[in-house]
Amino acid sequence: METPEWLKPGIYGAVIGAAAIGIGGFTWGGWVTGGTANDRAMAMAHDDVVAAMVPVCVDMARTDPDRAAKLATIRDASTFRRRDALMEAGWATVPGAEAPDRDIAQACLASLDVDALPERPETAADEG
Repeated sequence: METPEWLKPGIYGAVIGAAAIGIGGFTWGGWVTGGTANDRAMAMAHDDVVAAMVPVCVDMARTDPDRAAKLATIRDASTFRRRDALMEAGWATVPGAEAPDRDIAQACLASLDVDALPERPETAADEG
């Protein structure tokens, strides 16, 4: 079957236009493939879980009876080993999990600011 001569410019225009729209959409329009969207969604969900678990970690650190000893261990560790020391303290282990989470430990360490913390938390009972 032969394509009529008058139809060829329309077909070429449609193909070139579709290619231009596709290139523009993926380059400047923010379009992504399903795989990229899934990867981004998984990363966002992971970041949200870590952010949600930091208060749990901080609370575990605040209420730990061995807080002073564990804080001293964390403080004595070199800067790049503090996350591991916090994980060994058990504060980065999510309730129900078997092992501590490295990302939660790093976020908890940043939230705790161990260099600025007193050796033991002050309570209302200590003041009066």
